[in-house]
Parts: sequence; structure tokens; C-alpha cells
Amino acid sequence: MENLTLKPEAIFRFFKEICKVPRPSGHVEKIIEYLKNFGESRGLRTKVDKVGNVVIFKSASKGKENLKGVILQSHMDMVCDKLQDVEHDFFTQPIDAYVDGEWLTARGTTLGADDGMGIAAELAVLDDDTLVHGPIACVFTVDEETHLTGAKGMDNEFMEGDILINLDSEEEGLIYIGCAGGNETEAIFNYHREALPADYFTFKIELKKFTGGHSGDEINKKRANAIKVLTHLLYELQSKYDLRLIEIKGGSKHNAIPREASAIAAVPMADKETLRVDFNIMVADFENEYKVTDNDAIYSLESFGEKSEAIEKSVADKLIKSLQGVFNGVFAMSQEIDGFVHTSSNLAIVTTEADKISVISSQRSDTEFSLKEVSTTVSSVFNLAGASTVTDDGYPGWEPNPNSEILDLAVDSYKRLFGNTPEVKAIHAGLECGLFLKKYPHLDMVSFGPTLKGVHTPDEALEIATVDKFWCHLTDILANIPLKK
Repeated sequence: MENLTLKPEAIFRFFKEICKVPRPSGHVEKIIEYLKNFGESRGLRTKVDKVGNVVIFKSASKGKENLKGVILQSHMDMVCDKLQDVEHDFFTQPIDAYVDGEWLTARGTTLGADDGMGIAAELAVLDDDTLVHGPIACVFTVDEETHLTGAKGMDNEFMEGDILINLDSEEEGLIYIGCAGGNETEAIFNYHREALPADYFTFKIELKKFTGGHSGDEINKKRANAIKVLTHLLYELQSKYDLRLIEIKGGSKHNAIPREASAIAAVPMADKETLRVDFNIMVADFENEYKVTDNDAIYSLESFGEKSEAIEKSVADKLIKSLQGVFNGVFAMSQEIDGFVHTSSNLAIVTTEADKISVISSQRSDTEFSLKEVSTTVSSVFNLAGASTVTDDGYPGWEPNPNSEILDLAVDSYKRLFGNTPEVKAIHAGLECGLFLKKYPHLDMVSFGPTLKGVHTPDEALEIATVDKFWCHLTDILANIPLKK
């Protein structure tokens, strides 16, 4: 990205800088330091709270001191995912961004425009003294992508303002006024190792290059979940052969549809050839089933050398059956908004450790009742299979405000600037706004941003032309914020 000149220059200049600063979820120390230095070097009042959130204040333009205060908010961390055959260290290496036609993307990794574009926009606002605006507080939260640590840990005196504009949305021309709440459910299967019978064929099934995607935004697109596909293969093989499971793993992020999964297993040597035939037949069925959404997916079965032990069969059998039976996908559609997902669950991560197997799934819903319903549906399946389960406290949804002053302003601004009406809706993905509203109940909030695709995957890309519209819209809103009452 070194030699790229993209417009608006200010946003892309700061995004280029951000791409050089490591900021994986859970390891945001360097971006905290970058933001702190940014504010202090410009003489702007800057604070860092106990969990690492940063706020940088900018005084109003001359004559605009009596406008309502605006909080611009984005999150610092990024989802770090890469193609399996790509060598990249997210802790030390910059993101290698490049232009691909009308899109900005990265070479084999996530781009980090979620939410690097929000960060860059805030820095551009702070850096530009020609902009017209009232009092501004630019807030940068930590670890939104993992456990919303920043929003949860923020106290109710950290932010100052009457209006909050969240810059963490991913489709230009949409203004969001609400989001789903969510939680995670983890199931633990404890097990002992047992000896493999003599004369068994050990093999590895590996699934790669599934489309994946954000488990909120794309849960309704009927994309394959690599863990569920792997489970189905194991379930069918288990029903026909004396299958011994040695290891299973898949997925990497709680909020992403798994793109990859693998298992090491064994069957009697006498079944080696028929196993391959059955596997190929099943793969053909899956390729046909997901030919629209996951046409590039790779399915392989290869011998894996010798193994002497496996997961005890009684636990492995129950694990496979529970993974086959557990709900995954859209649980219910909204009865109020046509085409809107109301409740969902995503089977996100499976890992095998020395004496236990962990299964993590994430649930989302517009209502607390339905969130609890889908969470207990998931946990009950694992409990019946002998696992222990824990569902975390999660995060609240953001209920739309039908009398929102900032929404009216944002819609009018968009119509005046671009000659058409933006779409106003809620989003099934989680935003930090619900947590902010609990701490700052007076806030009037909207969320918008430029267009991204493939978020949380190595296919993540930013539509370059939408950044200029996003910037024009944001700065126009800031110039027209109403007076304090």
C-alpha cells in the first residue's frame, strides 16, 4: 500500500499508517500507544482508561461551541485470519494491502478495514482544522471482536457527548439504528486416551477454503460451515465403520463462520479402500449442495502415518452425534421486519486438547427471550451427550429509537448530498451501542460506514469509491449538529 494514492487522501493516509501497527484482538498495546501519541502530539486532551480504551477530545470550531457534543466511536482490534498456506505474523508484520479493481484488499490475510476505516475516519477528523463541527470526542475501544472488553469495562464518565456515531458498519447507504444481542456457549467433553486396535488405517480429513464470513451479517446466506460439514462426514463414516477419532479441530473465531476444519481418525485396515470411495461420494454431494456459496472449497482425505492412541470411543461417538445434532444457522426470522434474521446460532470453534475437547458456539437475537431459547437449545444437545456447558453473560442488543434526532439529520444529509434516501434498518451482528446505552442512557445513536465484503476472512475487501461518500456524509453531519437545548 506504500505507493497508493486513494481518495479521500486523509482517511487512506491514516489507514495506511494503521496497517503498519499490529492490533490483533487481545494484543492492542501498540495501537493504544499510537493513538495516545497521536492525541498528545497535537495538544489534544487524551485519556486512556483502565481497560485500554482511548478518547481524544477536539474543541468546537469557532462559533460552534453551543452545538450538541458528538462522540465518534470505532474499535481498535481486528480479526486476524489468513489463508492456510500464507506466512504472516500479525504481531510483527504490517498488513500488505493492494488495489484489486474497485476494491482494496490484502494479500492472503484479513484487511482490518473492520474497524480500521472507523479509526482512520476519526483520526482524519481530529487532524483537519478546516472542518466545521461542535465539541467532538473520538473514542477507540479495545477488543470488540472478542468479548467487547472495552465497551463492557468502560465507566459511565469516560465519554462526553449527547450523540454517538458508531463507525463500525459495512454497507454504504445503510444507516443502522439497532442491533442484536448475543452470547457464547462453550461445551467441554472430558475424555481419556485409549489404545488403537492393531492393524488400523490412520487418515486425516481436511476441509479448506470454504467461504465463511461474519456469523451475524452472513448467517442467512446458506454458506457451508466447515465444522458441520466435517461432522457430517464423520457421522456417516462412524455409522458404517469402526471409526476411532484421534483429533478434531475447526474454526478460529467465535464470530466467524468456520472456513476450515480437520480430523484425524482411524478405521480397520480392511476398510481402507471402501472408506475412500464413500468419502468421495459424500464430497460430491457436498460440492453439489454448496456449488453456489462454496465453489472453491477443498476436501481431502490422506493417510496420516501411525498413531497408537485415540479419544475413548464412548466420548468420541457422543461428540460426533452432538455436533451433528446441534443447531446451526438461522433459528428464526423476524415477524416484524421482512427478510431480517431474528435469532441464530453459529458453531464456531472446536479444539482437541490433551484431556478435553472444547466446542464454542455463538448465539444472537433481538430479544433476551429468544437468545435464551436458542442458547438452551444448543447447550441441551451437548448436555445430553455428557458434556458440561457454560453460557456467558454476553452483550445486550440496541433497541431502535423511533424519535432519534441524529437519525433524522443523517437521513436528510444523505438525501441532500446524494439525491437518494438511505436505507434505515437494524443489524443482526453485534455492535457496542447496546452496552453504551446501558451506561449512557441519554445517548442518541446511529451507525454507518463504507462498504466492506468478506469481513473476518482473508477475502475482506473495501469498496474504495464508498469511502469518499462515507467521509462526505460524516463531515456534513458534523457541520449540521443541532444546538444544545
